Amino acid sequence: MSTKPPPDLIKLYIRSCAYGFVLSAVFVGALLGFDVMGLGGLVMRSDIGIIAVIMMWVFNGIVFAGVQFGIAIMGMADDDDDDDKGHRRPIRIGGPIALHATATAKTRR
Repeated sequence: MSTKPPPDLIKLYIRSCAYGFVLSAVFVGALLGFDVMGLGGLVMRSDIGIIAVIMMWVFNGIVFAGVQFGIAIMGMADDDDDDDKGHRRPIRIGGPIALHATATAKTRR
């Protein structure tokens, strides 16, 4: 049985997830290291602080991985700029339109 290599999009997704979780580790480390809003001290004094750190890392990793994947996908877009180098004819828009409103017995109070 022959195994095929994964498609390029799957490789891109896995790479984006890895970058996202590495960035998340750096971010959570910075939050705890700089003791932002007393978070580092709170985690160190708590007996279940490691669970909080793991949860912050995982949840931020999911967000950062999604952002990394989105940036990578949007960066793959082709430049389909076919607007003739900005030499379009201007669109003519008519003048103002007069509107008249009348109140009926049902709408007046």
